[in-house]
Amino acid sequence: MNTIHVTIKDRLAILTLNRGKSNAMNREMITELTDMLLNIEKDDNIGGLLITGRDNFFSAGLDLIELYGYDQEDTRSFWELFLRFGSIITAFKKPLVAALNGHAPAGGCVIALACDARVMAEGKFIIGLNEVPVGIIVPDSIFQLYAFWLGHAAASRSLLEGKLFDPEEALKIGLVDELVKPESIMTAAERKVRKYMAFEPQTWQQSKLNIRAGIIAATSADQTLALDRMLEQWWSPATRSILKMLIDNLKK
Repeated sequence: MNTIHVTIKDRLAILTLNRGKSNAMNREMITELTDMLLNIEKDDNIGGLLITGRDNFFSAGLDLIELYGYDQEDTRSFWELFLRFGSIITAFKKPLVAALNGHAPAGGCVIALACDARVMAEGKFIIGLNEVPVGIIVPDSIFQLYAFWLGHAAASRSLLEGKLFDPEEALKIGLVDELVKPESIMTAAERKVRKYMAFEPQTWQQSKLNIRAGIIAATSADQTLALDRMLEQWWSPATRSILKMLIDNLKK
């Protein structure tokens, strides 16, 4: 694995996002995450999963620099891959907790939303879905995941504004479940996931799947039409201009 690192500790898999400074997700990373989730889910020796990042980034989201350079065929296949990853992580039946050690906007927030709980480090970090100001249409499946935790009205307002929250704001609205000092993030997240792992597995897992039936259906549904609309906007001059300006700033 080139972009993630996994260790096993007393039946708990600890997955660290490990790609560059900001853990921006490219095709390779999403592929490795998808494969690892599928492997962990069917491994009876692993009872739960904890996902974290490095330094001050959980994940900055998708690697827009790489994605911007794709042609139309590669762009479509990338988004299909990402949406499939979203459906798999949403339907992951074992306990899954995010240790948000730093920034988690956009795609980083999507991973966090798919988890059963989110423990975030205190500090000057951001989390949320900010795609709209960048010119990217958020698929309904991802919005439904957002609304699952924030409620429909709050998720609608936040999405349309491209609102990014600091840790205190995220805790207040229920986007994260606990704030801790950065040096305590792994201890607190492990305590949370092991609490879930202590329950009878079949009962807990089926209860999770029952609770998530709606968002599992949304993320696993045929999203061809939504993807067509999103890609039409992706290739529009307006969005390309916004992305180009953003990428130029990132490169600086």
